[in-house]
Amino acid sequence: MVKITKTFIDKVSPPISGYEIHWDGEHDRAVKGYGLRVTANGVRSFIAQGRVGGKAIIVTIGRYGLYSEDLARKRAQHILQNMREGIDPRECKKEDVALSTTVREVLDAYLSRPGRLKENTKAEMTRHVERVFAAWENRPIASISEDDVRRRHREMAKNGLRGKPAPGQAQIALVTLRTLINFASRRYKRSDGTPLISHNPVLALKDDWIQFKPRTRDVAEAKVGAVWHALNTSRRSPKNPDALAGIDLVRFLLLTGARKSEAASLTWDRVHIDDDTTKSWWHLPNPKNANPVWLPLSSQAATLLTERKREFDNPHVFPSRSKSGHITDTRAPLAYISKITGHALSAHDLRRTFVTIGVATLGIDLYKMELLTNHVPKGITARHYLQTSRLQYLYNDIQRIGDWVAGEGSKFAAARARSTDD
Repeated sequence: MVKITKTFIDKVSPPISGYEIHWDGEHDRAVKGYGLRVTANGVRSFIAQGRVGGKAIIVTIGRYGLYSEDLARKRAQHILQNMREGIDPRECKKEDVALSTTVREVLDAYLSRPGRLKENTKAEMTRHVERVFAAWENRPIASISEDDVRRRHREMAKNGLRGKPAPGQAQIALVTLRTLINFASRRYKRSDGTPLISHNPVLALKDDWIQFKPRTRDVAEAKVGAVWHALNTSRRSPKNPDALAGIDLVRFLLLTGARKSEAASLTWDRVHIDDDTTKSWWHLPNPKNANPVWLPLSSQAATLLTERKREFDNPHVFPSRSKSGHITDTRAPLAYISKITGHALSAHDLRRTFVTIGVATLGIDLYKMELLTNHVPKGITARHYLQTSRLQYLYNDIQRIGDWVAGEGSKFAAARARSTDD
């Protein structure tokens, strides 16, 4: 044993190989279990050795230089006292790391889980952290309080990100934060094994949560013909290939009721066009509800796809020069047909229009429309006994919708031609 002092540390010689430990002792300030580890390359580190639960534990306090001898001695005393009280310093260190884990680090850990989330979900959650919670991105997630959450919710609800009220966006973003805090509670623990965060602060807003009415906006039945005619007409002289792909994507959405992201990313290897139109289909291997599905194509949808030119170096049906390789922005064609409907349309409004045509206009059973829009029916009989993946047996229903849309377009075109002649 030696008297560990700054002078000793500076003068001690490194071993020829490996390392040597010099334990503190033989003086009135000696701390039993406090030592200095010196490696062959001259690195000097302070350590502490004690027992927890009958097992010997050595803890590295830190390197000489980062710690002074006096500070290392005090740190060793604290660690050794904790060991005598049964506290494992290694668990304390884990807790310290957990307590310093930032919002961004939790997001990265959550998104890196294999095969759990779709790319658009990952992108949305990342956007919320980087934009809505930008000021918290590098802040320890355990430090976020109820007051912080309530204040940010009010700010977003009142001003959004662009100075305009955005209560809906505020709540969607807070769902992301709630999810990340719940994940952090499960993933990171305190030294005693309890969750890092015992109470999710987002839950404090439960009483403030606004119950938004579901959107019911769609293309009115009387306007479908005009919309279909306008889309067919506009594709004859598009500004560029991307514009044409966008128009065709909107047409495809109206004929199939597909989600925009799933239709936009469609690739040719998931399309089958048969001379027998009753056998044409398109495939979603990994849709939102995780139910792989083969959906029938009406003759109108099959013709639309047949008219699309395949690009040699791009596998997408609706290709684009964008980074994704496929169309993601349908604002231009939607804005064009919004002038006809008299209100702003979103891609999801076309999905609602598809269902409305099927159920309200043509009297198709709702469970069939649920299947055609890849919603597994909630009824026990339908859910357990119907084929919910290979849906070619619903061809007649999808064809009725295609025929009706095309027929309305033809009626509108004929009426317009007559008015022009007059």
